Amino acid sequence: MIQEMFRGGSLWAGIISGGMQQLQHTKALQNGAMDRKTYAVHTTGNVSSALGTMAGIEYGAMLGSAVMPGIGTIAGSIVGGIVGDRVGRYVGHNTGRMMFNTANQVVDTVNDQILH
Repeated sequence: MIQEMFRGGSLWAGIISGGMQQLQHTKALQNGAMDRKTYAVHTTGNVSSALGTMAGIEYGAMLGSAVMPGIGTIAGSIVGGIVGDRVGRYVGHNTGRMMFNTANQVVDTVNDQILH
């Protein structure tokens, strides 16, 4: 199943979904509308959103096929892709925020130790 995810249409859906968001965030960083820390947090969210979309499409299609082959496959892949995107973005964004806030706290603590 995992290998199929990286070969089919769900791969392209994930790349397009995450890539479009990443492009918007990169432009915001270049224009000065976003700082590097926020950009890093959004990048983490974009990557996990792309993976969530891919997994959601695949597993949604499988579940839809089990319930009602044909139309269930299509509906399941659409709903699965949307849910996967939302869950992936939420998890990635929060993970990125925790990672980069923790890194900043460590740097601040080291700076305080050095300066005092």
